[in-house]
Amino acid sequence: MGNKTIFGKSENFWNREISWLEFNYRVLSEARDVTIPLFERMKFLSITASNLDEFFMIRIASLKDMVHAGYRKKDIAGMTASEQLKALIPRTHKFTKVQYETYKEQLLPALAAEGLHLIAGHEQLTKGQELYLDELFQKEIYPVLTPMAVDSSRPFPLIRNKTLNIGALIVNHEKGKEAEFATVQVPDVLPRVISVPSEDGKKTAILLEEIIERNLQQLFVNCEILCAHPYRIIRNADLSIDEEEAADLLKEIEKKLKKRQWGEVIKLEVEANIDENLLKILKKEFDVSEESIYEIDGPLDLKFLMKVYGMEGFEHLKFPIHRPQPLTTLNQDEDLFTQIKRKDILIHLPYDSFDPVVEFVKQAA
Repeated sequence: MGNKTIFGKSENFWNREISWLEFNYRVLSEARDVTIPLFERMKFLSITASNLDEFFMIRIASLKDMVHAGYRKKDIAGMTASEQLKALIPRTHKFTKVQYETYKEQLLPALAAEGLHLIAGHEQLTKGQELYLDELFQKEIYPVLTPMAVDSSRPFPLIRNKTLNIGALIVNHEKGKEAEFATVQVPDVLPRVISVPSEDGKKTAILLEEIIERNLQQLFVNCEILCAHPYRIIRNADLSIDEEEAADLLKEIEKKLKKRQWGEVIKLEVEANIDENLLKILKKEFDVSEESIYEIDGPLDLKFLMKVYGMEGFEHLKFPIHRPQPLTTLNQDEDLFTQIKRKDILIHLPYDSFDPVVEFVKQAA
């Protein structure tokens, strides 16, 4: 009985959500470890960004739902949903800061030293690069863009979950002097990382949103663009399905999955130097609190680093490719089931080849 009392105390348990965030810190520590190949570090940083998105969409969203519902029951660590949010939000802000310190202060200089230059802003382009990207914009980017302006006759558009967008304040002098909000989604049908020719022969790239921002005037003709900044939202995507009440579980799941794109906004990511008036509009339209706004000192959504990881010519900055070895204990000319009858066969993945498993399924069919 005494042991149950000891092990049942809340101080002996660690909150699940805080524990998960600590796990993501361990992934982030891999991105900061200089003994790990550079491109692998970049990959780890991309993974932390993906993990954090899912954490907000599901775990933070679930806690907010509990708070809105007035749920006050404590978890096994003795924390209510409200207390968990109070503990988590400052930690996620700090985590984001460390992510971008890692990107700007460690990875970018190291990548440049290895001959890969990621242009931070379109203002840094050379004349030759500007001409190249302006032509690329006209041919491949402009046709897939859908700019939208908001006024008395056009309401604020629905912004999909996790999409990257560019918000702007524009003035149409033919209609008056009042600034209007305008937005355009950075299309996910195009690669976000765009290679750019360079005079020094180094591999150079720029992000798609920078090209769009440079050519924004072409999207809003006869308008003065006062400011333009990228923004991104994370919506509540927690699925709550009553399996007993659902007449058709598959249809219910499909319906809930579609709603993942349009749930309540629980996080707004913006540039650190965003115009105050533009930020006020975004804050109002998405109905987010100050603590839910993350001002980012760098490019939004670091998952693009996974695309950089796939660039050719940098294999020496990655872990060596592991090639699984064929299983020497197997006779390729003999029926697999006959061999299994004689004795068990041990396959040690990922060191041994997966082919025997595929062959096993084929022969079983």
